[in-house]
Amino acid sequence: MLANLKERMQVPLLLLPAMSVVFVLFMGGLIMGFMQSLGYMPIIGKTDITFDAYINIFTDEDFLRSLLLTAWIGFAATIFSTILAVIFALVLRQNLRGKRITTFIFQLNVAVPHIVGAIGVIFLFSQSGLISRLTQAIGLTSVQSEFPALVHDKYAIGIILEYLWKMTFFTGVILLAVLQSIGDDYEDAARSLGANAWQRFRFVIMPLIMPGILRASILVFAFAFGAFEIPFLLGQRYPRALPVLSFEYYHNVDLGFRREAMATSMIIAALITILILVYMKLTETYVRSD
Repeated sequence: MLANLKERMQVPLLLLPAMSVVFVLFMGGLIMGFMQSLGYMPIIGKTDITFDAYINIFTDEDFLRSLLLTAWIGFAATIFSTILAVIFALVLRQNLRGKRITTFIFQLNVAVPHIVGAIGVIFLFSQSGLISRLTQAIGLTSVQSEFPALVHDKYAIGIILEYLWKMTFFTGVILLAVLQSIGDDYEDAARSLGANAWQRFRFVIMPLIMPGILRASILVFAFAFGAFEIPFLLGQRYPRALPVLSFEYYHNVDLGFRREAMATSMIIAALITILILVYMKLTETYVRSD
């Protein structure tokens, strides 16, 4: 019994030093941010605990608009990238000519930083970008300003396009690995029983890859909801995504806005945590029922 306990504790003990550093840094920053959101900032002489920052935020129209915009970005990026990822994964699992090099190129995108994608979106889809110039050259538009605003626009299309470019391949790699691990046996059995292509996809493939879809969606949504750099570069001035709004609060010359900045960050962390827990519960329920 002692030997079994020692064997079970071996891996946790090996991970303990690294996890301790991560836990201390993460929890230390989280606790410090939460205390500052309550107004506890002794460095500037404020030690009174108050929930005024949260009250101000939830009664502020700017915050509510930013919350809706951020939710739209997160859900749109997750849903559309998942649909495209499923399509690409299904195509790449086929025995096509040049499959190996195509799969290799498909996976290369995962290592490319988001900032590169943001620059690409600006060069391609802005009103002075390449596509706008091409439409003007072939006569579809007479001036570049007639090209629809896809960057710094109120619908956050530029932000969503960048996330689609990045997250489609990220989710696709995960789903492709799941499909390759499943093999063709289940689909061949369904085919032999007379199932057509749609029936095989709906009743065989989708239930098998759904746990992978849900788990990948957790990561995609959490990143799209909480990321700063892409909304900062590609978003409009008003309303701003929540991470950008928190950044602006934090860098306000009035240190009183530091509370609102930290409160906004705490709300972002809380919403992501709640949604991840819901996703995990759905995944657990789906796998158990399956």
